[in-house]
Amino acid sequence: MDFIDYYKVLGLEKNASEAEIKKAYRKLARKHHPDLNPDNKASQHKFQQINEANEVLSDPEKRKKYDKYGKEWQHADAYEEAQKRQSASGGFGGGFGGASGGGFGGGFGGGGQYRTTGDFSESEFSDFFESMFGGASGGSRRSSGRGTRQFKGQDFNASLRLNLTDIISSQKQTIDLGEKKIRLTIPAGVEDGQTIKIKGYGAEGMNGGPKGDLYLTFQVFNNTAFQRVGDDLYKTVEIDLYKALLGGEIQVDTLSGKVKLKVKPESQSDTKVKLKGKGMPKYKKENQAGDLYVTYKVVLPKDLTDKEKKLFKELSKLRK
Repeated sequence: MDFIDYYKVLGLEKNASEAEIKKAYRKLARKHHPDLNPDNKASQHKFQQINEANEVLSDPEKRKKYDKYGKEWQHADAYEEAQKRQSASGGFGGGFGGASGGGFGGGFGGGGQYRTTGDFSESEFSDFFESMFGGASGGSRRSSGRGTRQFKGQDFNASLRLNLTDIISSQKQTIDLGEKKIRLTIPAGVEDGQTIKIKGYGAEGMNGGPKGDLYLTFQVFNNTAFQRVGDDLYKTVEIDLYKALLGGEIQVDTLSGKVKLKVKPESQSDTKVKLKGKGMPKYKKENQAGDLYVTYKVVLPKDLTDKEKKLFKELSKLRK
């Protein structure tokens, strides 16, 4: 499998900050989201790469391993343990490549076959470590009286598609992982592209090691007329000329229903009004929400009668 540079995928330099990674991910995820590119296979593939890059680079521990070991970052712990053992018995050359080069270096014996995508089967995983340690069949080995080496199970990745209206309040959902199902609470206000870790729902560990974890990424599809920016919502509302000039009252849709909004006299087109607390619920902050910003668009009357035209002419003369 060819090495994928996660920094290049997100269009970032290697020294990018956490905020820059988050910003780049959100921008690209929106651009290549499958809902916006339903028939574009290249864009859908790009979306998968973007999610994969974000999963690694947004996690400080994973990023540290990736920067040091490149595409083999998932096996960093095992490699470092192997280094310690080999150092005690004479050592071996070579090593993992960094994030700019990727891959193994020279000096390994064994020639066992392995994949670099993180989706090892148990037998492949055993062969891989046998090639490193020269161990016995079955993937376990005793070393210097320390007993059988335990390894954490592989992490799983999954995505869950939700509508914006699904995350107005917290809800329970059942996720089918194939052999087992888990029921979890989806907190209100999760963001598109946000990833959470569910501990212990990955693959079984080796030799009695702990289970891996499940990383669940949310794909939030906006099925409303609102534009979402973080916790805030934005909406454009049309008002007629007379209400804009003289003021009045209008009804505005919010996520929680209709509300009455007073229009001030002489309101201009593009006037923006804030409805406090009528935006998205804030993630894991009970009874807190963003704001809703309503922008007025003044609509001019059409098909004027002769009398209306005459009155407007008189009005224009008064203004002069």
